Amino acid sequence: MTRTIVESASKTVVIGFDEPFCVIGERINPTGRKILAAQLEAGDFSTVERDAIAQVAAGANVLDINAGVVYNSNPNPNETEPPLMTKIIELVQGLVDVPLCIDSSVPAALEAGLAAANGRPLLNSVTGEEDRLEAILPLVKKYNVPVVAISNDDTGISEDPDVRFAVAKRIVERAADFGIPAHDIVVDPLVMPIGAMATAGLQGFALVRRLREELGVNTTCGASNISFGLPNRHGINNAFLPMAMGAGMTSAIMNPVALPVSQKRIAEKKAEL
Repeated sequence: MTRTIVESASKTVVIGFDEPFCVIGERINPTGRKILAAQLEAGDFSTVERDAIAQVAAGANVLDINAGVVYNSNPNPNETEPPLMTKIIELVQGLVDVPLCIDSSVPAALEAGLAAANGRPLLNSVTGEEDRLEAILPLVKKYNVPVVAISNDDTGISEDPDVRFAVAKRIVERAADFGIPAHDIVVDPLVMPIGAMATAGLQGFALVRRLREELGVNTTCGASNISFGLPNRHGINNAFLPMAMGAGMTSAIMNPVALPVSQKRIAEKKAEL
């Protein structure tokens, strides 16, 4: 049975088909948050501290850490993002004891996060482009950590779920070339917004089932993607989540503070489905 193990210094979380649904808190991310980005550039980590504590209190099992700030003083993320990632991780680990998900498109920032993180964090992410596979998979192997595999490649994000499945399969196969087992890969099949494609939800559910049945991998998604561009986004997201769980999705990157369903109820709902 597929079990993806992530750890902090004192806590183990297992992502798996027969495990409680894993909530990965998304809030420590300056993307689209201008105030947070400005605070981080100024060395103010007060919002990070509040978000870390609030998300764990709301039931997050894992915290995603993204340090993707484009500094006004230095726009080169290869220089600015690694030390900021290290600082945030060290700060968060001093506040909460849950495992971390190290989130960046900059390989140097990912490695800085891996070096700073206690336990066995989740790496976020690798995509299907060959240069990304060659840059990220050696880090996954070196640090013996699980990785989020996002189902897009150099052709972009396909609306065809068969293409997204093929990309995920290729990532799993290339990971095997590096000695990385399928149970250490958590596939993000890229749920599309229903505002742009009415069948996106159904396609996503079918793809999650196929990934589970044919590749035997755990899955995740950005839970808010489904409602992009629509009103009442929280309501749509919260309706989508139990259906995704019923299809076999085992985790989601989401805002647990906005979730009006307790962690206990999430686990109960998965058992019912």
